[in-house]
Amino acid sequence: MTHSNPRAALIVNARSRKGRAQFRHACTLLRAAGVDLAEAYAVRKPEQLPDRVRAAVARGIGLVIVGGGDGTMSSAVDLLVGHETRLGVLPLGTANSFARTLGLPLDLPGAVDVIASGVPRAIDLGMIDGDYFANCATLGIAPQIAETVPHGLKAWLGRPGYLLWAARQLARYQPFRVTIGEETVDAVEVRIANGRFHGGVDLVEEAALDSGRIVVQAVIGQSRAGLIASWAASVLRLPQRDRLVRSFEGTSLRIATPEPMPISIDGEVLAHTPVTARVARAAIRVMAPRDGAAVAHGPVPPPSRRRMAGAGGLLLAAGLGYALWRRRRRDQDAAAGTAMRARRQPPKR
Repeated sequence: MTHSNPRAALIVNARSRKGRAQFRHACTLLRAAGVDLAEAYAVRKPEQLPDRVRAAVARGIGLVIVGGGDGTMSSAVDLLVGHETRLGVLPLGTANSFARTLGLPLDLPGAVDVIASGVPRAIDLGMIDGDYFANCATLGIAPQIAETVPHGLKAWLGRPGYLLWAARQLARYQPFRVTIGEETVDAVEVRIANGRFHGGVDLVEEAALDSGRIVVQAVIGQSRAGLIASWAASVLRLPQRDRLVRSFEGTSLRIATPEPMPISIDGEVLAHTPVTARVARAAIRVMAPRDGAAVAHGPVPPPSRRRMAGAGGLLLAAGLGYALWRRRRRDQDAAAGTAMRARRQPPKR
């Protein structure tokens, strides 16, 4: 990196084990790559991370490098809108959907190389009412999990504990009616997409970070099985995945449900219906690979074995949870039927 490049601040979400372990390594790699790293912060309390970003922008830092997952990125992008400060992304989360949409390497040395030798590109941001987001917002099972998951479960038990909790919530989950623009449909999930990846899986192929449009995709159906089928078809890239969804596009779309429903914005529940989803065109600049393929429409390579294993684990846990719930309900119904028949029988003389 030449001396004409801006001073940089590294701000890492160090609440996670991965963030804490990677912070010092990132500092070493960035300096070795020639990045003028003027400041570096390992933030243990994620709610304090936006203050660090805001202060760095106010001091005239030209490149803010944020390390964390999709929720961390969304908490930072609001503070870059209207400023010349560039965003550098270190994907240290679980799904890293925003980094995948950008086409970034998911390993630390690869991501540092893009920050040091890539190019700044203007990208769109999504908006839910007045709140900017980087990648995707969701109605359905994701916010239900996010609202109910016990504090610290993922930190203590890791991904398996999170998957088991997701399976439990799926067993209780109910489809819903939603109005998108002027049309009302029965849905099991709604994705409000600025980028095409969600949960680490390529779900919304119409979405692109430089399209100037927001995409609202509804997974159509009246049963939990439809949601599992949609995710499975997307993970396995089956042709029928397109038949399970309805997509709506525009610069602004109103979304409403009969009763208020939570909306998770890049993994954090930050809004409830009704809302208006919008696109903020070319809102920020982010360091991206030089080939530029990331922010445009284009073919996505087949998922890696690791990604398929992770997504497959989620599907397996969800399916197992649903199957166990169905079996339990059948057993309860059978027991209730036996008890009712016993009550109807006349007493023996």
